[in-house]
Amino acid sequence: MALFPAFAGAPEPGEAPAGSSEGSRKELDWLSNPSFSTEDALLLHQRTAEAANLTPEKSPLRRNTSRSDLSGESDTDESLKKSTKKRKKKKKKHHHSKTKKKAKGDSSSSESDLDTKHIKDKAATNLDDKTSNLTSNRFVWLDDVQAFTAETFRIDKKSDPANWAYKSLYRGDIARYKRRGESCLGIDAKKQCISWDSTTSEKKQLQRRPERYFSKNNVKSLNTDGIPVCNKSSPSEPAAFIPVFHVEASDPSDTTEVNPLGIYDPSTTEWLQGKGYKGEEREPVNTQQAFQEPGINVNPILMTKVEEHNKKVRENPRDIQAWMNFVSFQDELMRGPSPYASMGEQEVRRKSLKLILEKKLAILERAIESNPSNVDLKLARLNVCTEFWESPAVIKEWQKLIFIHPNNPELWKKYLLFCQSQFSTFSVSKINSLYGKCLTTLAAVQDGSMVSHPPLPGTEEAMLAIFIQQCHFLRQAGHSEKAVSLFQALIDFTFFKPDSVKDLPTKGQVEFFEPFWDSGEPRIGEKGARGWRAWMHQQEKGGWVALDTPDDDDEEEIDEDEEIKDKTLPKWHIWMDIEYSRESRHWLPWRPDKTKNQAEEDCEDPERQVLFDDLGPSLIQLSNPDIQHQLVYSFLQFLGVPCISKLFPPNLYVAMDENNVFDNVLSDEKPLTSIDTPLSGFSSIGHMDTMLRRRHHIGHCKDGEEFIQNVFHVLSPLFSGKEKSNLSICWLQYEISKVVQCIQTKKKKKLKAQGRKSKKLAKNLLKAPDNRNNLALWKLYAYLEWLLGNTDDARKVFDTALCTAGTGGLKSPQLCSLSLLYAQLEVELLQSLEGAVTSRAVHVLTKLTESGPYVPYNGQVLPVGVLKARKTYEHALQDSFSKAPVSEQDRASNSNQLVNLVGCYTVFQYLTVGIDAAELVCAQALEKLEASHVQKCENTAGTSSIQHFPTALEAVTLLRANLLRFHMKISAYPLSPLREALTEALKQFPSNQALWRAYIQSQKKSHSASKARRFFDGVTRSANSLEPWLFAIQAEQMRKKLIENVQRADVGEIYTTIPETGLTNRIISLFEHAIQSENGTHCPLLWRMYLNFLVSVGKKEKSKGLFYKAIQSCPWAKVLYMDAVEYFPEQLQETLDLMTEKELRVRVPMEELDLLLEV
Repeated sequence: MALFPAFAGAPEPGEAPAGSSEGSRKELDWLSNPSFSTEDALLLHQRTAEAANLTPEKSPLRRNTSRSDLSGESDTDESLKKSTKKRKKKKKKHHHSKTKKKAKGDSSSSESDLDTKHIKDKAATNLDDKTSNLTSNRFVWLDDVQAFTAETFRIDKKSDPANWAYKSLYRGDIARYKRRGESCLGIDAKKQCISWDSTTSEKKQLQRRPERYFSKNNVKSLNTDGIPVCNKSSPSEPAAFIPVFHVEASDPSDTTEVNPLGIYDPSTTEWLQGKGYKGEEREPVNTQQAFQEPGINVNPILMTKVEEHNKKVRENPRDIQAWMNFVSFQDELMRGPSPYASMGEQEVRRKSLKLILEKKLAILERAIESNPSNVDLKLARLNVCTEFWESPAVIKEWQKLIFIHPNNPELWKKYLLFCQSQFSTFSVSKINSLYGKCLTTLAAVQDGSMVSHPPLPGTEEAMLAIFIQQCHFLRQAGHSEKAVSLFQALIDFTFFKPDSVKDLPTKGQVEFFEPFWDSGEPRIGEKGARGWRAWMHQQEKGGWVALDTPDDDDEEEIDEDEEIKDKTLPKWHIWMDIEYSRESRHWLPWRPDKTKNQAEEDCEDPERQVLFDDLGPSLIQLSNPDIQHQLVYSFLQFLGVPCISKLFPPNLYVAMDENNVFDNVLSDEKPLTSIDTPLSGFSSIGHMDTMLRRRHHIGHCKDGEEFIQNVFHVLSPLFSGKEKSNLSICWLQYEISKVVQCIQTKKKKKLKAQGRKSKKLAKNLLKAPDNRNNLALWKLYAYLEWLLGNTDDARKVFDTALCTAGTGGLKSPQLCSLSLLYAQLEVELLQSLEGAVTSRAVHVLTKLTESGPYVPYNGQVLPVGVLKARKTYEHALQDSFSKAPVSEQDRASNSNQLVNLVGCYTVFQYLTVGIDAAELVCAQALEKLEASHVQKCENTAGTSSIQHFPTALEAVTLLRANLLRFHMKISAYPLSPLREALTEALKQFPSNQALWRAYIQSQKKSHSASKARRFFDGVTRSANSLEPWLFAIQAEQMRKKLIENVQRADVGEIYTTIPETGLTNRIISLFEHAIQSENGTHCPLLWRMYLNFLVSVGKKEKSKGLFYKAIQSCPWAKVLYMDAVEYFPEQLQETLDLMTEKELRVRVPMEELDLLLEV
């Protein structure tokens, strides 16, 4: 039988073709199969048929294929291998032993297997001898069987012992596959089935717990937007056909730059131009359908937003805000599930910070390519790069940016803050020189020396802000002498400039100023200071005549040995005491005293001397009078004098390092007249101490007090009118602040002495001709007498001032302010509202509305006068709201007038009618102010007549809060009106410290903290200021302290009404979120509070790590290092070495301390 029956006539492989040519034989060679034999095929067919007959009939559901069935073939082939050559005798013997073992193993097979094997052995004896060349060994070498390379194969007869020991094959030898469903192809579903073993998976499913709401899968499902559901009840007629949007084809003759041949349709043309096609408006309709492809899970809303952002920046690449929104959108995109997640597999994408930053960086680089001159985009790119670039690389990028934009002061501020907060490259001298370089460059831009870059608007004000920031940087680093010298030099450079050098550029003026600074002449604040102008005139005439004027007062020099009061104290404690003492006494620059024949070499501490090279580059020109006044007030604030004006916002939180931001001065005893310091949170010069000690050092040392007096004496002649009056007010407020500190510390002797000095100063100021009719000074003098306990004297002063004020009435802001304070002080003396209608306060407020002269209180108040006064107040308040100021001074004056008028009317109604009437007045005023504030915000382009209203809104809210607190003190009243008033005001003005202090004071006695926590959480999310974080932390700390006091009270068994736990973790969480904010990262006060809290709860090891983290962000703050010395005294030497390395001011080196202890 032939392999191919159609070619049965073809000759066999061994036969010669009969009657055929050689060519025809070659043509049919491909049909010849040398390995095929007819006898073999017949024997194989016969063997298969007999095996099928011998197999007993069984169920069709099972198919058993044993190992012996497969071994028959190898046994059959074994008899054909005897004619092969033997390579090694050992291998042959070994092979025979294995064959015997296998035969023993096969003897235990079933009966059918033996029959099958017998048939196979029979057939094997008749096979052809062609296969006898196969070797009997397990390994076949190709060199030995070169003639049969096409038929070479390998038989492995070595048994696998693992099959005897285990129930199944090794899992690594089994091909893996995924089963879909429970069925099997090729079987009859009606008669056959397959049972799959899945016991392990069932056990795992039984043991799996239900997932909680915060698991990854559930969070993913919650973040995924739902499928829109249509209302089936609403009849919606299906469209009869799919609408086709027709687009008017443009004229082919119209050719453009991107379509020169006129062959593109409009959509392609607009795409080539980089614009979106108008027809894309219909794309979002089909977006969801297009995205819902099999195997893809896409969030259609997120994808629509991505398309919208891409469309905006593609159509208008010059829109900076669109690029910024696209960058900020990346955070939202990464918070949700991935829009490209596959449905079949769980999303395992790691939403890392680096991935977000890289996407933002790519977007910003595209934006900068379209807008190469935009600074905001470059700043945003640098902020992103700061997160994952090394510090030197980022500094290089900053330097490139500053080189391109040297006239941008805002860019300089951010660059200075960045370099100042890099711990690895930080040193005081390097940063100080960088400040000098910045101010020198901006000064050259301002006066026109740098022709390549014009000055930007607001450059002069920004230069002063950078200068003040430099001074606070030096103060915080401990270099107080350099900071004071900078202020001295700039004030001399600004107010005492000779006329002959005014026309020169800044660099030339500085060169003329250097000889004066090095001449040894007295400077601002020193005795005999005459100024730069007078020195120049005298030099032109021949110089000064030196007069020896020995000082009569004995200087209070403290001997170095007397600095150590107790040598038994620990070493770190002694170092802290000496360091604080020298800090408070040696903040003035040291200069040789010519009367004592001193030279520069006589200075024991060379750091106390300030060279001109340290301050020359920072001198700038200030031509605007308002900015010049701001410089003076900033210097006074720097010295600890309370002033009206505030620091510039950019450097506000960087300079905040003192914990007095939460201090309510006399607020509990006198809520109506509590003193609000405008700039609490900043330690003045010479007051640097740790958080735990907080010494109540009142004022300055003797030299410091003389220095401040000399400053006032020198600056007073430079001003006139209102500014001169403001200087006198600042001086008297400084004296009053020292009196208040004495009252707080309960130092009676110190209070008596300070009171005499303060009253003497007030009388001297009022004796001046310009101040005799100054009601603001009269008010402060009367308040000073009231604080000292001289109530009758204070009333005489008030009455005298009111009698001499004239008949201005409600139209005079100063008279309203004086009457309001007088009335508030009288109200605080009342124990209840009974008989308040005839009190002295009502008399004062009634006489204020009358046009006649003031008459002192005689114990009676006429009811008719009260009714007339109420009508007068109503009309005056309506007129004040309708008044439109013209100039900036009118706005400020109207603002003060409005606040004082609302305060007088509120107190008047409170005393004559009640708290509800007073609340009604405040509510009406706040409603008018809020409406005006909203109108101003909507119309900022035009000249608005209510620009003073936001300040008035804060002040009126504070007046209302103080009145409610006083009423709650003397009678029962709900807390909700006070809380609502404060929360509404704080939502608009989240940086007002006075409102925050009133709020946490109102919440102090509340048992429920949930409302306050929700409010704090909302404000911190929406506001960029740091005050909400600080006061939220303070409120929780006050609550924690209250609970601990209740639990530690030794009064037996206590059932606390405040069952709170977890406050420590809550406070730590607030700290962590606060220091991650933009303003909180570089705020030394926040880091000090966090460090102090961790130490107070006993987490010392964690606090050590926090200290090093704090100096990474604020390496210039010396107070952080001093706190660390107190918290970790065993690391004193290490901390001092770190301070020395960063060039922070260390006034007591350890070598000097060791010498002092040996004496």
